[in-house]
Amino acid sequence: DIASLARPVSSWLARCDSAETLAEAAAEAIAAARRGGVATLIVPHDVQLAPATGLARSPRPAPPPAPSAPAVEAAAALLRRPGPAALYLGGAGLGVRGLRAAARIVAVRGCRLLCDTFPARVERGRGLPTVERLPYFPEDAIATLALQQQIVFAGARPPVSFFGYPGVASRLVPKDCECVALAGVEDDAADALEALADALGAPARAHPAAPPLPAPPSGGALGPDAVAATLARLQPEDAIVMDEGLTASVPYFAAAAGAAPHSYLGLTGGAIGQGLPCASGAALACPDRRVIALQADGSGMYTLQALWTQAREGLDVTNLILANRGYRILNLELARAGVAEPGPQVAALTELERPALDWVRLARGFGVPGVRVETMEALAVELERALAEPGPSLLELVL
Repeated sequence: DIASLARPVSSWLARCDSAETLAEAAAEAIAAARRGGVATLIVPHDVQLAPATGLARSPRPAPPPAPSAPAVEAAAALLRRPGPAALYLGGAGLGVRGLRAAARIVAVRGCRLLCDTFPARVERGRGLPTVERLPYFPEDAIATLALQQQIVFAGARPPVSFFGYPGVASRLVPKDCECVALAGVEDDAADALEALADALGAPARAHPAAPPLPAPPSGGALGPDAVAATLARLQPEDAIVMDEGLTASVPYFAAAAGAAPHSYLGLTGGAIGQGLPCASGAALACPDRRVIALQADGSGMYTLQALWTQAREGLDVTNLILANRGYRILNLELARAGVAEPGPQVAALTELERPALDWVRLARGFGVPGVRVETMEALAVELERALAEPGPSLLELVL
């Protein structure tokens, strides 16, 4: 019974036994998936082959529930107490409306704004408050959260470590930290944050100061910090940045806080190779916006066929390949596991040499113009050109 096997891991499940019920069940599955979680539709093969009885009507998704008055009051009471506090944001709390409400709260409370290490989407740039990503390694995340006496979660769950490490706690929030769940992951966190701002008597509009853009070096070899600063300065307004850069992700997220307004897409966590396909999907969904894929070379090798899709569909995607010729994150994890000096066989599994990848030729083979960039002077020229031209392009940034 496939349905019985699937039910424990699905938040919504239906079994269709006839073509007449398939269209209705499919529409319900789509609506359930939009609400979040996993929607599973099990259809026997003969039903799949049966003639359709008509077009399926997709039901309108039910609006999220109104903010919980007790939760709003509990969060307001918590934030009225003295001591360092933080708003931990997710979902709609990281959209424009949610962030503007959070800025109102910061204006009267002075709390810190945090989000997951890998947020699905964050609206960022001038005019919006700066949100800090929780550090990747659990020791750093625990140290960050230990500075807070109160945390209000809005559209996010209490964080846990990405990997489990012996002797290191997986639950990252200190036990003595007071926490309130203002809104769950399926709630409208923006509504809840607005209600909380009103309860605290916050001003109708806050105007957070934009942090200054870092100045990249005018010349010399490429490095993660320099690449991040250059991209933050040159990326156009309303761009979509898909970040699987790894090597440059941390400096870019910091540098782009004061950049032109843009949408930031992060990893869903552990999905190596998500960057290029996700950037392609973003360009298909938003053809009027420039998409930038900040992509590590090792991760990009898993799904580089997305370049063919970009060329075939004429997508406005600028691909920045950070070519350090190795799986750097694996070396970091090996070091944390106690393998400070891996042997030749292990080292061979984490390097991208013999032969070295040639991303320019790979891109051209898929129909995407490519150029190799090795200096800061060339980066400024080539990136500005690529962002101005329609269609896909690729810059192999040799680090």
